[in-house]
Amino acid sequence: MGEMKWLNEWQPAFLMVGIDFALAISNVLLKKVVDEGIDHLVLIAYRSSISVVFLAPIAYFWERKSRPKLTSGIVCHLFLSAMLGATITQYLVLLGMQNTSVTYTCAFVNVVPVITFLMALPFGLETVDMKSKSGRAKVLGTFVCVGGAMLLSLYKGMQLANFPESTRETASVHTANNPVNWLTPNSKSERWTIGTVALVASMIVWSSWYLLQAKIGKTYPCQYSSTVIMCFFGAIQSTLLSLATNQDYSSWLLKGKVQIIAVLYTGIVGSGLSFVGMSYCVKKRGPLFTAAFGPLIQIIVAIFDFSILHGQLHLGSVLGSILVIAGLYILLWGKNKEAKACVTKQVEATEDHDEEEQAMSRA
Repeated sequence: MGEMKWLNEWQPAFLMVGIDFALAISNVLLKKVVDEGIDHLVLIAYRSSISVVFLAPIAYFWERKSRPKLTSGIVCHLFLSAMLGATITQYLVLLGMQNTSVTYTCAFVNVVPVITFLMALPFGLETVDMKSKSGRAKVLGTFVCVGGAMLLSLYKGMQLANFPESTRETASVHTANNPVNWLTPNSKSERWTIGTVALVASMIVWSSWYLLQAKIGKTYPCQYSSTVIMCFFGAIQSTLLSLATNQDYSSWLLKGKVQIIAVLYTGIVGSGLSFVGMSYCVKKRGPLFTAAFGPLIQIIVAIFDFSILHGQLHLGSVLGSILVIAGLYILLWGKNKEAKACVTKQVEATEDHDEEEQAMSRA
């Protein structure tokens, strides 16, 4: 009994660690193919379509007895979820990744929990009690994390690792070959600025997706089915956008084994199983818990980036990442302390209620 309770308690954490490893590999593959010039929207359309094909049979047989009725309201929420999580966020991340580096891109993922926390406050999904240590820790963690994000965005600093510029030069050549990317900067600083703006926007949109997913998880608690529908809508959205902005149909042809592997892996694992796992964790432990595992992706990706992609490491990225991660875990400490206090209050309330019932029965 104790082992089952321990497993249920830690299952979301173990699942998020596995998802982070999968997403780290996915990010490295994505960086490789966007540097080769693959159309961003074509890539999103392919990976979303593959997710639908892979997950649809699982969703049908696994959830056919427990699946609630699909109302028009739920369909609208899933369509919006696809737009936020599967189309806009992915496009902005790819644009940011192409103009910066994969490690820098993953550093911005660490800001998502803080943005999620700030956006959750007006909707009552998160609260702040400044009289308690947990409330003050949440506010302090937020400020430290935002400060780290600003340092990441505004300060590049000296280069700490001296790797060849081949990957960055390749990216600049292929940036102009991507018809959807009408922003074709010529200098490294311009590319870095455009990439940073795209990443900031993607993190805001991604945080919105977490909040929307928390609502969907309550009204339509079927991770596989909701992910299939979301990816289906995402495939349609990205396909229509690609056809509307790019009449070069040859961009739909995948070139080489790397692009084929990247599309299959990111479709099945990156957009399929990972979305299912994150939706499950949001339902079990909330959006902030799920978003809090971003730093692990950055650590794994940094190892791959320097060893395989020869990415560039700058002082501003290191200092900013340290501040972001420190602020994140101050925030999580406050969140955890608040959760324990809430459980203690519930236990005390239950004990008081039982004592009142016993007193009434004796009377």
